[in-house]
Amino acid sequence: MDSLIAAFTDPTALAALIALVVMEVVLGIDNLVFISILTNKLPEAQRPKARRIGIGLALAMRLVLLSMIAWIVSLTQPVFDLGLNGPLDSHGAPTFETEFSWRDMILIAGGLFLIWKATKEIHHNVDPTPGEGVLDKKGGAVLSFGSAITQIILLDMIFSLDSILTAVGMTDNLAVMYIAVIVAVTVMLIAADPLGNFIARNPTVVMLALGFLLMIGAVLIADGFGVHVPKGYIYAAMAFSTLVEVLNIFARRAKLRKEEG
Repeated sequence: MDSLIAAFTDPTALAALIALVVMEVVLGIDNLVFISILTNKLPEAQRPKARRIGIGLALAMRLVLLSMIAWIVSLTQPVFDLGLNGPLDSHGAPTFETEFSWRDMILIAGGLFLIWKATKEIHHNVDPTPGEGVLDKKGGAVLSFGSAITQIILLDMIFSLDSILTAVGMTDNLAVMYIAVIVAVTVMLIAADPLGNFIARNPTVVMLALGFLLMIGAVLIADGFGVHVPKGYIYAAMAFSTLVEVLNIFARRAKLRKEEG
């Protein structure tokens, strides 16, 4: 209870809470985009239910991981070392390393899964022959409900671990972590249906999101090898790409209105 009160009264804890809420919301929106992509493969009547289940699972996984915070921290302890290190950077740290912890191995496995998933979906979207992808050539659903939920669980696991590791790195106040996670998932819940419908109406957004998935997968693998890419650069690139896509959407709609008028 004292830590909860401190989260709103102590200036340091409050600043950490605000910063962590923003970061968790960003990570949550990433998670939500990919939930929307997967659920848009389902029949339209099943999509809202699948999104709610996916977001509920995201919340459950984050809260479970928070309750196991000591175990999460222990995941950073080295398990084995291949003895390879890159040249030192300007801060005296190796540019890459092969001293792997369970966290590193989970990040590498998660990154490989994201790259595989994104590459598979991009291939099906650009392949001129009919095949399984985000949508078939007639716009129909091509994924079963159970398969979609299974893939959402895998994505939720990856993003939940990243979310909690981010929280651990920013504050040691458990109440702040819980509040930030709950706020982020609430934002996901509110934005789920509008975002899913927006992606369904704008297929080019799917390709943009799959590009983000590739980039995040590569960053996770790099992080697993000790190459730490500042997340500010990643989010700046994603924000710029999103802005360009938004301008393209407005341009297409303006052209369509002109042709119809």
